[in-house]
Amino acid sequence: MSRKPLLRVRKTGALLVAGAIAFVGTVPLAGASPALAWVLVIPAAVIVWAWRAGTDVREDDLRVKALVGSTRVPWSRIVELAPDERGRISALLDNGNAIKLTGVTRDNLARVLAVAGKAPAAPAASAAPAAPAAPAAPAASAASAASAASADEVAPEEEEVSTPPDPQD
Repeated sequence: MSRKPLLRVRKTGALLVAGAIAFVGTVPLAGASPALAWVLVIPAAVIVWAWRAGTDVREDDLRVKALVGSTRVPWSRIVELAPDERGRISALLDNGNAIKLTGVTRDNLARVLAVAGKAPAAPAASAAPAAPAAPAAPAASAASAASAASADEVAPEEEEVSTPPDPQD
């Protein structure tokens, strides 16, 4: 049974556009000789990968999709979600393996956790004193924040988030 994900996290749509431009650019080359027709496979694979690859978030699991195939990871098996030096998130599993969550970065990790109903772990207590509390918001701001929060609670069944391309890829 296939259920719709609560959130779909994908790479930027610019990859899809780049794949389409590359496909159009290789058509004259492929048309020049039947022996070069295989060249069209490369941009076609980029288009399919850009369309499909990403992470689908559900209440009880994550599904990491690649060009071919996907991996289902139940939330109960995830020990830690940690960023690498480039800000991409990997899930450390209870068996010691790590899975890169395609499209999930530091910037959208909080949204992924919120949609799944998971709370981020509290940071370890530090020796630095706690920062003073922020001053109370005016009543008008609090009312508008409350109405915005209630509007956020009614989320659509499926959302899609794109991440910007990594300049080092």
